[in-house]
Amino acid sequence: MKPKVILQASILISAAASLALSISLYFAGNDESDKLNGIYVGVWVPSILALGAFLLAGRKDN
Repeated sequence: MKPKVILQASILISAAASLALSISLYFAGNDESDKLNGIYVGVWVPSILALGAFLLAGRKDN
């Protein structure tokens, strides 16, 4: 496999895992802090995708 494909896959898997964790934290708990933790983890998704876009934009494909 090419390193670019591995990087793209790992970024998408990380974002999907963060989204799944966020949803489970938000709906699993009954306390208000559980919902806030779910929202906090949900903010990671666009951060992970932005980091991935930054890393992929900096790559030179020859």
